[in-house]
Amino acid sequence: DQINKQITILSQPSLKQVINATGVIVHTNLGRSLLAKKVITPFNTVAGCYSNLEYDLKTGKRGSRYVHVEDILIELTGAESAMVVNNNAAAVLITLDTIAKDKEVIISRGQLVEIGGSFRIPEVMRKSGARMFEIGTTNKTTIDDYEAAIVSNTALLLKVHTSNFQTVGFTEEVSLDALVALGKKYNLPVMEDLGSGCFIDFSLYGLTKEPTVQDSVAKGADIITFSGDKMLGGPQCGIILGKEKIISAIKANQLARALRVDKLTLFALQETLSLYRDEKKAIQQIPTLRMICQSYQSVCRRAKKLLNMIERVDNTNISLRLCDGFSRVGGGAMPLEEIRSRLLCISPGRLSAPFIVNLLHSYNPPIIARLEKDQVLLDVRTIQEKEVKIVAEAIKLLSATNAIS
Repeated sequence: DQINKQITILSQPSLKQVINATGVIVHTNLGRSLLAKKVITPFNTVAGCYSNLEYDLKTGKRGSRYVHVEDILIELTGAESAMVVNNNAAAVLITLDTIAKDKEVIISRGQLVEIGGSFRIPEVMRKSGARMFEIGTTNKTTIDDYEAAIVSNTALLLKVHTSNFQTVGFTEEVSLDALVALGKKYNLPVMEDLGSGCFIDFSLYGLTKEPTVQDSVAKGADIITFSGDKMLGGPQCGIILGKEKIISAIKANQLARALRVDKLTLFALQETLSLYRDEKKAIQQIPTLRMICQSYQSVCRRAKKLLNMIERVDNTNISLRLCDGFSRVGGGAMPLEEIRSRLLCISPGRLSAPFIVNLLHSYNPPIIARLEKDQVLLDVRTIQEKEVKIVAEAIKLLSATNAIS
């Protein structure tokens, strides 16, 4: 029996579905954004068949893989040109390597961010061959700081959106408009790394105002980079928008082949972007946007449904109740935003809270919850409708288990 169990374990794929009950919507460790059904449904056709990835059906000759997303990115954002690489760090890397190799890039000290997993903007800049020139202080940088730093070897003015943290109090930063004006004065390109990147003004839905990609294009940034799998709600990729001359140079960079995306990523991005032609449809159909914008009342209804499906439980093992709490956007976006949510609170009885968490992890599919103050919390906002019944069955098993923690 032990041998058969081990064989079964070894034959299972390492990468598998889990249920996200943490309340972190764009959870980096759990795969970030969920793809829309419109993306997933035709996936088999593209994955299992040949495609026109780099084949021009009109001329019968080799084409560019970027055409499949370039036109719609231009349409949605107003940018002159666009391309896509495998993530946003790669987008920053190849852009700096193209524009500023062996030259200086001016950046505010307050924007030297760590992306996550110890990947930091200064290190990415060094790898690109650009020479970083820090200006200002952690909390204050002025337009005069930028202008005073410009020399003959300056190649670029870089602005990094601090999407994963905020500095409050005695602060000052230079607006993109002012930086673009300075760039024009000295004939220097201006780049903005938006990090998470979004196409929707979330302040219209009662959330924190985040700079949109369209805003950056309209304000005149020469180059803009951002992620595809965070607030955009698509596959992992790094999107580069900007002036046609600069994008053409980036496409010709030898790094482009090393950092290019495959047909599945391009297809998923293409289908995700098409939903943005109708903002209402995008919010309804793109899971990341739907979870961010979903009303508290809607989450409450799903939480009540979950509790009703569990029915009575053995109070000697655990006890259950619904409570209020907060979800987070995650993915390095809106760090101060707390989205009101409804949670299933599991209080330990005979089973300890850490033991309950471990049992949930061992369920198929594993359920990832929060452990806070000896309580196990399941945030219903990030539990999908089709997963409610699965979670209910798992909780029933918890209440009936004879295991000793």
